[in-house]
Amino acid sequence: MSKKELLLEIEEKKELYGYQKGDIDKIFERIDKAPSNYHLLYQLPTGGGKTVIFSEITRRYLVQHNKKVVVLTHRIELCKQTSKMLKDFEVKNKVINSAIKELPDQDEYSCFVAMIETLKNRLNDDKLKIQDVGLLIIDEAHFNSFRKLFSAFSNAFILGVTATPLSSNIKLPMYKNYNELIVGDTIQNLIDKGFLAKATTYSYDVGLTSLKVGINGDYTVKSSEDLYTNMVMQEKLLHAYTEKSLGKKTLIFNNGIHTSIHVYETFKQAGFNIRHLDNTTSAEDRKEILSWFKKTPDAILTSVGILTTGFDEPTVESIILNRATKSLTLYFQMIGRGSRKLPNKDEFTIIDLGNNALRFGLWNNPVDWQHIFKSPEYYLENLRDDAEIESNFKYVMPAELAAKFKNSENIHMDIMEEFKLTVRANLKAKTIIDKSLDQHARICVENTIDLVSARRLSKELNDDIEFRIKQYCSCLGNVSKNYRSWLIEDYITRLTVAIGKIYRIKLLSELD
Repeated sequence: MSKKELLLEIEEKKELYGYQKGDIDKIFERIDKAPSNYHLLYQLPTGGGKTVIFSEITRRYLVQHNKKVVVLTHRIELCKQTSKMLKDFEVKNKVINSAIKELPDQDEYSCFVAMIETLKNRLNDDKLKIQDVGLLIIDEAHFNSFRKLFSAFSNAFILGVTATPLSSNIKLPMYKNYNELIVGDTIQNLIDKGFLAKATTYSYDVGLTSLKVGINGDYTVKSSEDLYTNMVMQEKLLHAYTEKSLGKKTLIFNNGIHTSIHVYETFKQAGFNIRHLDNTTSAEDRKEILSWFKKTPDAILTSVGILTTGFDEPTVESIILNRATKSLTLYFQMIGRGSRKLPNKDEFTIIDLGNNALRFGLWNNPVDWQHIFKSPEYYLENLRDDAEIESNFKYVMPAELAAKFKNSENIHMDIMEEFKLTVRANLKAKTIIDKSLDQHARICVENTIDLVSARRLSKELNDDIEFRIKQYCSCLGNVSKNYRSWLIEDYITRLTVAIGKIYRIKLLSELD
């Protein structure tokens, strides 16, 4: 049987979609015509089938060329998944893991799958050499660790594959390591064609000016923990879930273990079916938790950084970004966990509690990847900063919430205007807070039948409270994040007391 006949026979065993076939043909045009050491980058959204595509490329390459293929990943889970997919494409492969020190049987294999650090260590030890490598495929190519091995495969065609062709290190842009970028189909096109689920995004305004940016260009864990573990943010998260994702299988992404544990405890106390997972969880517990998550329809899994890659659970119906990020890659990776489509699932929910959609745009918005690849510095410098985003915040009470206060004549307050009146009257600024508290307490009592109901209703005013405090702090000028957080928590505590006082006055008046 000729190579061409063998290729056609194999292609029939594994059906590829039209857009995948088209991209594979473009890539092989470069493999066939470009220099043997050409570096090509290929972009395709999460859920588009990147592993399927480079598995087919591997198979076809081995049929057409008398050279070997090496596939590099950055996590052991991806190694295992990639090896399995290659086997599904009838590509015999060997995984180079920490247990492999040498390759005495390398002539028995034409394809090898390896973790970057493992292979680098073996090459440095000079104990393991893979001969006659013609094609090096790099999964999740935006991670810079892969470039460490480029020199070891200087004569090979290098194909980098990623959903986001933006380097994880701004000092090492991808255009310096790759000659060209091929852009695959867009998220919106994949949705329209029925390959990805449609997303509905709900954004809740969050004040982020207290966050600090670390040397990696993203928000620090410490400053994120300070913000997202406070009572107001926990209440906002719980409210957002019950309002938009109640009963849906949900993934919650956090920036810090303490935050995730707080989330677990908050939801557990509220009676929800939730588990917590982070990189300190044992392999055995992790397997059990993911198995529970898979088979539990209303499961909620709160995690830290561990499920952004190498995790695929198509039944996820809701993604909650309980964190802010300046990483476009992380933004797409987190949301991508919910984008898989099933016969009974063609849409999913995104809850954004980090102003991420305002920073990067909606998940399915068009992205000029060629521009980002060629000019990453310009793109990053022109991202909207937090101060600009927050300057446009304006709280509008949802209609369904406003309807709960139908017995009150006025449920709104313009803090900026109140501040002007206070200054003119030569009164202390804190009188604004007192006036706001009194109004909130009164409308809760006016629209409920007992004290318990009034206090329960006050919990739904947290967004309004946070916005009023933010406006108040803006009027005061230079206010620390700690003081603003304290004001919010103190306000909520005092509101509970104020409701009790007004309710007692109401009872006394009714007795008279």
